[in-house]
Amino acid sequence: MILSEFLVGTRPVGTAHPPLVVAEIGINHEGDPAKAHRMVDDAADAGVECVKFQTHVVEDEMIPNDVVPGNADEPIYAMMQRCALSAEVERELKAHAEERGMVFLSTPFSRAAADRLAELDVAAYKIGSGECNNYPLVKHIASLGKPVILSTGMNDIATIAPAVEILREAGVGYALLHCTSLYPTPPELVRLGAMAELGAAFPDAVLGLSDHTTTIYPCLGAVPLGARVLERHFTSDMSWPGPDIPVSSTPAEFGELVRGSRLIHAALGGSKQILDLEKPTIDFAYASVVTTTPVAAGEELTEANLWVKRPGTGEILAVHYRDLLGRRAAHNLPADRQVAWSDLADA
Repeated sequence: MILSEFLVGTRPVGTAHPPLVVAEIGINHEGDPAKAHRMVDDAADAGVECVKFQTHVVEDEMIPNDVVPGNADEPIYAMMQRCALSAEVERELKAHAEERGMVFLSTPFSRAAADRLAELDVAAYKIGSGECNNYPLVKHIASLGKPVILSTGMNDIATIAPAVEILREAGVGYALLHCTSLYPTPPELVRLGAMAELGAAFPDAVLGLSDHTTTIYPCLGAVPLGARVLERHFTSDMSWPGPDIPVSSTPAEFGELVRGSRLIHAALGGSKQILDLEKPTIDFAYASVVTTTPVAAGEELTEANLWVKRPGTGEILAVHYRDLLGRRAAHNLPADRQVAWSDLADA
């Protein structure tokens, strides 16, 4: 069963609904549960619907290594050992988020992490860009039967397609988030046009953007292009340490992102037609055809005695002005008279 709309908990995600804004707390807590809980509260106070963490079971995720990420100054292995939260802390954070009316999500980076989240009964799974082509892990996560939000940085259509087929075969709803895995991402490398490619290749997908610029503007710009999931890193304090802090947004910025994305979504669609609700404005903003001098019965209407003036409450509006020239008055007309069709001798 292929779904183009799905539920994250009770929250519908899809084209017809305002974007789900995801505050990616990730590892910005640096392994400190107190920081993590503060960010849950700050996100809730900002009006965010969903907070997301990262679940790292280091021994199941990677072998010991000394690879240093481009946005960090320590090996990834040491970083994850320092920042990984325990199962109990994650359970407490999930309960805290739900108490504040938010959805708790997390990105599992291994089978053990995914199984831990399954035990927590999370509403959906987020898969990061680095795991997009990790098809064994994608399949394991999909088998857990919950919707999947899949980031697609560092991948093209060819490598995304097998992951999508796994999700389709599992019958889970899914979203594809366009992403550029640069920290920070220069605006010219965001490439919002890629969302159209994703939509054309995978028409059953909900689209979104996982953004690593230093502003909320690309996320807002993605909404009219179809993004219905918007993800950015979140921090309570830009002075905190951490590799993702420079590409994070504050609670105030997230508040603007939530409000702005909802407003833009509400403004989408429609067609170019005159609304009944515009009638009060029409009455004062339109112009009606009026006489500019007295016109005697039988006299020809010309540019010398006929013009257009506000308000638009007359029977004949300015759009018909040229149609009246050359016609004759049926009776005497005073100056500044809004002309009616019955004022014309040959009406």
